[in-house]
Amino acid sequence: MNLPNKLTLFRIFLIPVFIITMLLNIPNKFLIACIIFIIASITDAMDGHIARKYNLVTDFGKFMDPLADKLLVISALTCMIEMGLVASWMVIIIVARELTVSILRAIAAADGKVIAASGGGKLKTITQMIAIIVLLLGANFNNKLLVTIGDISILIATLLTLYSGWEYLYKNKELFMDSK
Repeated sequence: MNLPNKLTLFRIFLIPVFIITMLLNIPNKFLIACIIFIIASITDAMDGHIARKYNLVTDFGKFMDPLADKLLVISALTCMIEMGLVASWMVIIIVARELTVSILRAIAAADGKVIAASGGGKLKTITQMIAIIVLLLGANFNNKLLVTIGDISILIATLLTLYSGWEYLYKNKELFMDSK
């Protein structure tokens, strides 16, 4: 178990901590949840960087790192629906894209192909994480400007999510064609 994989597992461990924090009725829960989310997001950047820089890329990391990212973002957004911080239709689009791309990758893997993360996919993830952070801060401080910026950010993240999903499907359309 190398350091990048430990960071990925730590991020997964933080997900239920984040969820519990969001569901508790405590002062500054959105700020506390935001700090937990930021720490988890930083581990995402760190684990990939360390794995590539020190040649510590593993099959475990290839599978678990993107899964941890998806679980973190989907858990945060789902909790935020319940709190009235984000519209459910946006979360449905984000979850649908994640499932679609995961299934596409599984189909490719069955053919011995690997679908690498695209620039659009990376931008989508970063935008989603920023939107979540801004929305949590806006909710905690009851700041209308932050809430507005967060609302715009999550809309942009949703649009990038749609684009990224289309990009993956378009670039890999041959996987859906019958080769017989």
